[in-house]
Amino acid sequence: QVQLVESGGGLVQAGGSLRLSCAASRITFRGATMGWFRQAPGKQRELVATIDSGGSTNYADSVKGRFTISRDNDRNIVYLQMNSLKPEDTAVYYCNAVNGGQQGIIPWGQGTQVTVSS
Repeated sequence: QVQLVESGGGLVQAGGSLRLSCAASRITFRGATMGWFRQAPGKQRELVATIDSGGSTNYADSVKGRFTISRDNDRNIVYLQMNSLKPEDTAVYYCNAVNGGQQGIIPWGQGTQVTVSS
């Protein structure tokens, strides 16, 4: 069974940093566009960053300049470096492979909670 496992979340003060990791079993990320999503309480899940197989990246305006997505194809891991964190970044963060409609296409993992205190 394909499984996505996100890690690296935690509680951090505003202005702090975290690095999230996403690993998968029974599937390789190589060749896929990968993305990080987040879902805050009472809100819909939103896509915040993507990286394609060639390493090109895109970011939501809300995180541009603060977050960096990267990938290690050899280790089958996708990262999200988050700097200058704000309270509004508080959410559960998920990774997934992304289709042309910017939707996740693998069964969702548990996610990792990021809480930013003011």
